[in-house]
Amino acid sequence: MTDLALAAVDLGASSGRVMVGEVGQGGLRVHEVRRFPNTPVTVGGTLHWDIARLYAEILAGLRSAALRSDLASAGIDSWGVDYGLLDADGKLLGDPVHYRDRRTDGVAEQVLSKVPAAELYAATGIQQQPFNTIYQLVAASPAQLGAARTMLLIPDLLAYWLTGQAGAEITNASTTQLLDVRARSWDLPLAEQLGIPRHLFPPLRAPGTLIGETLPEATDQAGLGRPLPVVATASHDTAAAVAGVPAEASGFAFISCGTWSLAGLELGQPVLTEASRRANFTNEAGADGTIRYLRNVMGLWLLQESMRTWATSDLDGLLDAAAREEPLRAVVDASDPAFLPPGDMPARIASVCRHTGQVPPRTPAEVTRCILDSLALAHRQAIRDAGELADRDVRIVHLVGGGARNALLCQLTADATGLPVLAGPVEAAAIGNLLLQARSLGAAPADLTGLRALIRASHQPIRYEPAGDQRRWQAAARRATRR
Repeated sequence: MTDLALAAVDLGASSGRVMVGEVGQGGLRVHEVRRFPNTPVTVGGTLHWDIARLYAEILAGLRSAALRSDLASAGIDSWGVDYGLLDADGKLLGDPVHYRDRRTDGVAEQVLSKVPAAELYAATGIQQQPFNTIYQLVAASPAQLGAARTMLLIPDLLAYWLTGQAGAEITNASTTQLLDVRARSWDLPLAEQLGIPRHLFPPLRAPGTLIGETLPEATDQAGLGRPLPVVATASHDTAAAVAGVPAEASGFAFISCGTWSLAGLELGQPVLTEASRRANFTNEAGADGTIRYLRNVMGLWLLQESMRTWATSDLDGLLDAAAREEPLRAVVDASDPAFLPPGDMPARIASVCRHTGQVPPRTPAEVTRCILDSLALAHRQAIRDAGELADRDVRIVHLVGGGARNALLCQLTADATGLPVLAGPVEAAAIGNLLLQARSLGAAPADLTGLRALIRASHQPIRYEPAGDQRRWQAAARRATRR
């Protein structure tokens, strides 16, 4: 193992960051060099990602990283499903559309009338979400699709601008609902059945693949001094985060908690049963041929949108006040589609509570407590369902990502699941990104067990023991889903 410095670009749905990792015999040291907001824009009634600004932020972050360290490589991870379309000259045909845009309303029903849900799940293993790439492409403008020659998911698009090399890293490609989950190849017959041109799908690449070196323009704009190798890491942020879980043995569940909560298990094979489909579990590709068997839960988006409505940034004050509120007074199903679009989240939470026969929360503290109790309930149900559907015993929960900073949510998750929760690292996605790069360069252990041992040696998680009465959580779960 040789000490190396690497850059991880980690893009979330609400913010992005560039981290420098120093990896080698001395362990793993991680430093944030740039953080920036990821703010979508509405143009002509359509919600878009401001992709050019994100690229400019990445270049600025790489510049800061290069001033700090002699970089050996860089890698990019981001959220899934969203993409850009390139024309025959490699030019972007408009800013990528945000997955929360309403253009896919009703499209899933159109697709499922042609490809039954059970058949689609058996092929792709992906849960039904209205924003999956398959539905976005069906909803896309025929003129735009006709002009397009290549589809690149967000991290692949940004890597293309850096290197000029087009491709699709497999962990993110698996979120499209257009990848054969067993063969790990594009399901081109499925795409053609839905009128999606097969030439849009670029070659697939695995985590650890060298994409190429930065182009002269990118090298100059980032102030790198010399071309920098760009490595395909696990480019879906949840895949990177799961690789960054400091698990010591099997029998663990993970929760990657940020804008979304992704809760489930790491498996060797997909679970494609009818019961799994009906429970809306997804089988996404992970590092080293693993499967991320998980359920999407709406996550801290509920609190982020509430704070935007209240025009406050005082998260610590809200959490302190919420901790003093009566527990489980009002709860909601955190996966309710009513919570997906941007808007007045407290009003929607109150409406759902009334619909389920509960007294709605009124104050910000009450709403915050309702959100955190509801997220803990959703974590509980996802982990229990995953264990039952995959026939796995779960003994401990690893909660990583931004939610690991939220001590109240971590304790409530332990209470709800009845299992110990190990919280951290907060930057698990960036750490997974860095270590998978480092491994490809010979500076980190060859398998996930060794990588995770390196993480444990450098980042000690905080342990939360379960407390309270499980019967209260069970009763609350029934209220949350009552109709």
